Amino acid sequence: MRVVVLGGDGYLGWPTAMYFSKKGHEVAIIDNFAKRQWEMENGITPLISIQTLHKRIKAWESVSGKKIRTYIADLSNDRLVYKHFEEFLPEVIIHYGEQPSAPYSMMGIHHAVYTQINNIRGTLNVLFAMNRCVPQAHLIKLGTMGEYGTPNIDIEEGFIEIEHKGRKDVIPFPKQPGSFYHLSKVHDSHNIMFACRNWGLRSTDLNQGIVYGIDTDETEMNPDLNTSFHYDELFGTALNRFCVQAVAGIPLTVYGKGNQKRGFLNIRDTIQCVGLSALNPPKEGEYRVFNQFTEVFGINGLAKLVQQVGKKLGLDVKIAHSENPRIELEEHYFNPVHTKLTELGLKPNKLSDVLIDHMLQKIMANKHLINTETIQPRIRWKQK
Repeated sequence: MRVVVLGGDGYLGWPTAMYFSKKGHEVAIIDNFAKRQWEMENGITPLISIQTLHKRIKAWESVSGKKIRTYIADLSNDRLVYKHFEEFLPEVIIHYGEQPSAPYSMMGIHHAVYTQINNIRGTLNVLFAMNRCVPQAHLIKLGTMGEYGTPNIDIEEGFIEIEHKGRKDVIPFPKQPGSFYHLSKVHDSHNIMFACRNWGLRSTDLNQGIVYGIDTDETEMNPDLNTSFHYDELFGTALNRFCVQAVAGIPLTVYGKGNQKRGFLNIRDTIQCVGLSALNPPKEGEYRVFNQFTEVFGINGLAKLVQQVGKKLGLDVKIAHSENPRIELEEHYFNPVHTKLTELGLKPNKLSDVLIDHMLQKIMANKHLINTETIQPRIRWKQK
């Protein structure tokens, strides 16, 4: 297959590109390196420095014998999206190319507007380019479980059957997003569903949980192939942040009561889910949704697990409940369905002492690189 990875320089995009290349597919990356710019603007870096994309591609060719094409382009530039789609003619389009941080989107008006315009416009350009250049291609779009919020009913996979005044219908599951970033994902979902229904495109919307992990099989092949593991407030997800705090001797920042529940998955499983989606495409005109996570954890339980494993490694891990900077329910029902990827053959790497031990030991080896000034939450959801 010809596979293009939008946002292929990122935490998930780079390992995904290597994964498909290793499987023998023809792979191209489209990226404008905006994530690196956001990092510079906010004085943050990944824990372990990563090479430029061009150097990583050369390193990948050296260890694998396989080439990955590179196109430097901003998805908000429709002419460039058309140009590169016409040249590469992708059969699978994996879309990570968006501003991925809820806290970033809540920093203020400029960040909120940028997030929405960047994400929604880019996805619309991708849809129009697909329709013109590769209408039979399969769009695999990274969504988020955060689109659903935390309703007091079971969360279905994208759609729900309802009965109202004696009539029944299947409609998109109600959305209750918790940030301007999550709202941008909701708009994406609606636009993609519309394009599939009206133009006959095909798409898989992967509503992903919180990702953790440092390595994949491919990144471990050479140090120059590392991906961008973040632990800061903007781009560091909960478990990644907890593990770095444990090593740095900083109390784990549990927001509020810590009873919030979320879906989690290992970075290796993100790649596996995208691979399974690509091998099992939807039919023409179909828009489908997979809830992409493997386990549900409460934040308190996650922090205690890191504390227990850290203790075995000689770390004195403390847990501190801090004021919650977000506006969210801290006591809530949470029971999302996630069966479709399992039915396709997903074999999850479930969280264990071994996985946390591996993360902690790698972080301990790079403890001197931790910037403690970027960890603590400063961004407040409530604007004054």
